Amino acid sequence: MARFVYRMQSILNIKLKTEDQARMEFGAAKHRLDLENDRLEQMMEKRLGYLEEGRDLQKDRLKVHEIIDNRQYMKTMDDLIEQQKQTIRKAEKAVDVARIRLTTVMQERKMQEKLREKAFETFVQDEKEAEARETDQRSSFTYGQRIQNNR
Repeated sequence: MARFVYRMQSILNIKLKTEDQARMEFGAAKHRLDLENDRLEQMMEKRLGYLEEGRDLQKDRLKVHEIIDNRQYMKTMDDLIEQQKQTIRKAEKAVDVARIRLTTVMQERKMQEKLREKAFETFVQDEKEAEARETDQRSSFTYGQRIQNNR
């Protein structure tokens, strides 16, 4: 039996490598998004700490300077939180772009694999037909030899 050679194997190999690269890019984008979300959570916790501190400052004796500082910290944290939310939105967009690219690359790879499978099925069918023809020829030759020997 002949050996199957897929003539577009190099394209399939490229598609596989491209898919691996897209997976890595998606993973990196997802990891960055997770880091940015963690950073936001830390900022929110810090803001809550400042909020509690502000409440405590207003319960005790009025320390105007510390209350003003605390409000400034709160305003700064609010600004930082808003910036972090924008960073997260950008990271989410990057994840979406990476996901779309990965999906596209996976579809292209699957298409190449289906083409390879069809080519292999065609190859197997052609080999079966060739083997059947060869068997028929052998049978015909053997039958012809018997007829000539019997005459």
